[in-house]
Amino acid sequence: MARKDAFHEVLKTALENEGWIITHDPLILPLGNRKLEVDLAAEAPLAAERDGERIAVEIKSFLGVSEITELERAFGQYIIYRFVLQRQDPDRTLFLALPVDAYESLFNEEDERDLAKGYDVKLIVFDPEDGGIVEWITQWTV
Repeated sequence: MARKDAFHEVLKTALENEGWIITHDPLILPLGNRKLEVDLAAEAPLAAERDGERIAVEIKSFLGVSEITELERAFGQYIIYRFVLQRQDPDRTLFLALPVDAYESLFNEEDERDLAKGYDVKLIVFDPEDGGIVEWITQWTV
């Protein structure tokens, strides 16, 4: 089993506080003979505002030496995971979760936002200090 991200429990709790039910920790996706592990999968109860929506979340801390290297790795994982999910569970939406400071640093320029828009990356921006979700980004406007 892969090592959990530094903010795994923070985001898991934040999702639960917003009414999500964690269904997988981690969500295992087969790719050929390999098994991929998306950090979390969750569902919104039918009575909730998000009405039965199903998500998968890959959590990244961006605590490494190079943010751009971390972004390359995160986007690579995101694209592979989304490909497998579209084949195996097309009704589940994939999100990349990252701390608010990384979001503000990485997506403060139009080029970076264009990159995310071009790959249709959906984000959950969270505050690791207060444990809350700051923003859900499902569509990019540049």
